[in-house]
Amino acid sequence: MDSRDKIAHDLIKEIMEPKQEFHYINSLKDTDDKTREQLTQELVNAYKVIFTQNEEKGKRVAELIIANLELDFQSEEKKKRAAELVIANIELAFQSEEKAKRAAELIIANKELTYQNEEKEKRIEELAKIKNKLEQLIDQYKDRERDIVGFKKEINEFFLKAGDESKYII
Repeated sequence: MDSRDKIAHDLIKEIMEPKQEFHYINSLKDTDDKTREQLTQELVNAYKVIFTQNEEKGKRVAELIIANLELDFQSEEKKKRAAELVIANIELAFQSEEKAKRAAELIIANKELTYQNEEKEKRIEELAKIKNKLEQLIDQYKDRERDIVGFKKEINEFFLKAGDESKYII
């Protein structure tokens, strides 16, 4: 039995009690009219009090019904909010998973970039070694070219001393 049924049951019970008293009073046939009238007046007064109490209880019941409706509304709103929060949590979980996947991809990309940078460093070292060898070869060729120019000058000098023309144009 919910609270509304209990309140209704209690009201009916309170209304029935005075009726039983009224039947009891009517069953008192031995009582004189004045006592009966006095008892009837007391009963009427009791009914008025009960009626007033019942009106107050009715007002209270109406207030409780309104309060229950408000509580039901609030409860429904809380359920809706809870459902929204569940959906938001699912979305956040999905976003977190996506961020974790993206982070894993970025870690792999960073490793790849690190590997590529290391390979570039190795290639730079190799190119630096090749450059040094080329510079050494260029220096050797320059020295050789100077020697050849020197030899050509000497040969030209021999030809000139012998009375011939220079053989090389320098």
